[in-house]
Amino acid sequence: MYHEVNILGVYIAPFVLMMLVAWLVTLPLTLLSNHYNLTRFVWHRSLFNLSIYVIVLSVITVLSGAKQ
Repeated sequence: MYHEVNILGVYIAPFVLMMLVAWLVTLPLTLLSNHYNLTRFVWHRSLFNLSIYVIVLSVITVLSGAKQ
């Protein structure tokens, strides 16, 4: 089971932190794909970036799963 994180007296759900980490991981991936012009192969750049974010977020969520 996940436990809330206390930041300066405010309890934050662990999923919010996972979303933040996923965004920080996705940012360099997006910059790399733009630098190497990989986005020319995709139909919709924003949907591609969203799907990469969702994939990274799901991997982080699965890897940080609570031990029983």
